[in-house]
Amino acid sequence: MRITAQKSTTAAGAVGFLVVMELGSGILQGWLTPLFSSIGEHHGVSAAALNWISAAYLLATVLVVPLLSKLGDIHGHKRILMVSTAIVAAASGLVAFAPNYELFLLGRAIQAPLAVFLPLEFAIVHQRDPERSGRSIARLVAALTLGATLGGLLAGFVLDATDSLSLTLLLPALFMALCIPGIALFVKETPLRSAGKVDYLGAVLLGGGLAALLGSASNLTAWPPLATTGVMLLGAVLLAAWVVSARRLEHPLVNLTMLLRGGIGLPIIVAFLYGAQLFGAQAPISVYLRSDPAALGFGFGAAASAAGTMLSIMALASFLGASLGDRVSRGIGGPGSVALGGGLCAVAYAGMILAPGTLVTFVVWLVIAGLGSGLVSSTLPTLVVQRAAADSVGIASGLYNTARTAAGGVAGALFALLMSALTTPAAEGTRAATEVSFHAVWWICAGLSLLFAVAVLFIRPGKAATQQDPRAPLAAASPDALEPIN
Repeated sequence: MRITAQKSTTAAGAVGFLVVMELGSGILQGWLTPLFSSIGEHHGVSAAALNWISAAYLLATVLVVPLLSKLGDIHGHKRILMVSTAIVAAASGLVAFAPNYELFLLGRAIQAPLAVFLPLEFAIVHQRDPERSGRSIARLVAALTLGATLGGLLAGFVLDATDSLSLTLLLPALFMALCIPGIALFVKETPLRSAGKVDYLGAVLLGGGLAALLGSASNLTAWPPLATTGVMLLGAVLLAAWVVSARRLEHPLVNLTMLLRGGIGLPIIVAFLYGAQLFGAQAPISVYLRSDPAALGFGFGAAASAAGTMLSIMALASFLGASLGDRVSRGIGGPGSVALGGGLCAVAYAGMILAPGTLVTFVVWLVIAGLGSGLVSSTLPTLVVQRAAADSVGIASGLYNTARTAAGGVAGALFALLMSALTTPAAEGTRAATEVSFHAVWWICAGLSLLFAVAVLFIRPGKAATQQDPRAPLAAASPDALEPIN
């Protein structure tokens, strides 16, 4: 009994530190958003060029997240988490003191391992305590959500107080540096290893294919049609080559059997649909809040600070939903919790269209959407983790994260193209947005929410093997598939 209690206390301490770390990760992810204009002034670049701050990070994540996730499965999730944290800390220092915009963007791209923190942490908490992993995952996601909200709120205040962009950008780097010894002290290494070597060719093909497709989709309106088509075709060819390569290898980067017939494929599809509506709707909602009803006939004419407050309220609702995710899933099941979240999102989008009302009414719809998103974001990763082989939790979680992020990037570009096509002629040869363009996006988001809410109900129950002690042999696994590490 004493040994069991000691293990439980140790596991709880590790989860507590990871929660604090994920809070800091969320702060870093939300830190740059209110600083974009100051970054542009500091480096002397246009507003259009600032789009590359997000694009550079996003494209780099699809390259490194699957690779680092797999490295965690093979060499240890704690070890790769420490390496990733050190890379993010160094990259954040480069972002803070970059002498020009090109090096700033390089630092921003090198920050991409930040996106692998969650997949590695999911694997750590699942192997340490499979029965309580759902609760731990919900706490990690809630901490990330809260951190992103705090980052967006605090960065502007820090810049105003210090009047130094470099010092403001340096604070996340210092926090990440402090996390490295914290991981060494409080987090124990996961006990299982995946067999085989790292499929670097598969990493290049998969990452390059996704980056090509995502990059071309994100620049549909900026690149010439021929260039966009060419890069898309290149992405498709690389992904096809990755499938061929993965089928021929004994230990590929991604086990296609696990993906297609191992219960992981459908949750990944649900994550893609969820990410498309989650990230794709963010910019339209922000623009709608600030649109002047006197000039355009719609919107609320909110000031930047007021719009930021409204979006922060939505983020806090998402934090609440994520905090309740494990409790709700224990009551109605994981798929039921995700379906409920999708239903709430669909209701919110329909409300924004059919009954926007006053600013207060619109905020109610934002709160409902936030609660739904929180339920999904805290429960869906657990469905992925529970269905992954014990030695492949890292790569399965990495695929979940990559699918969600990539879908958001593609949806954002396609929604921007749709909204630009639904503009109306304005003064001096310009074109103005119409309410129909916002409604079109929100109807699509409502449809995506209903689609993944229905699709998730077809997910099969998780394998019983995932409920065993992760250090015990699994009946469904080959004896050579796992290597227990003391």
